[in-house]
Amino acid sequence: MSFSSFLKSGAAAALMLGALALPVFADESPKEIPAAQLDTPKGAQGTTETAVLSGGCFWGMQGVFEHVKGVTQVVSGYSGGAAMTAHYEVVSTGTTGHAETVRITFDPRQVSYGQILRVYFSVAHDPTELNRQGPDDGTQYRSDIWATSDMQKRIADAYIKQLGAAHVFSAPIVTRVDGFKAFYPAEGYHQDYLIHNPDSGYIVYNDLPKIENLKRFDAALYREQPVTVHMPS
Repeated sequence: MSFSSFLKSGAAAALMLGALALPVFADESPKEIPAAQLDTPKGAQGTTETAVLSGGCFWGMQGVFEHVKGVTQVVSGYSGGAAMTAHYEVVSTGTTGHAETVRITFDPRQVSYGQILRVYFSVAHDPTELNRQGPDDGTQYRSDIWATSDMQKRIADAYIKQLGAAHVFSAPIVTRVDGFKAFYPAEGYHQDYLIHNPDSGYIVYNDLPKIENLKRFDAALYREQPVTVHMPS
């Protein structure tokens, strides 16, 4: 998220504080989307699997998936560019090829990759927005699935096709599916940002409603106590 976007969104949120009892994130109610028809059986991949996803500012993406049962860690970072440009101020220029990304480590005995993608498409972000998300604009905020295996790519491609055929969204899905190459953790102050800054105007307006939507979308998958990064300072 660029500094100018943060200031703009924070100011807008401050004007709406008196109305926060209402569903403030516009029409961002949880999407009633079907489960992925192609998915891996729970437990088929062992005890640990990784999903790497981009969908707007990593603060909200991280905050949502930290509340998903079976997820053991979510790290904010960058994917799509070179190691030397994987720094917030450079990525924010939109010229590095990177996208703000989260690396989700999860136990496939408890939650499947298809279920992770269902949360991704339903509450974590809007997959119909091209190179932007909410107040944030630029290719670094694109919707992108970084498949870490051929099976993940097959599941992601099939799910996008399935959702498109079902006309779940009012506009075409623009989510890309790319092969995973590298993930670079973001600076420490970005990790668990939502947990540490729950009163931030940006978080209150853009991200906390997503967590409430997750609770309503699938109460069986939601956990009240989020996992944290536990990264060294």
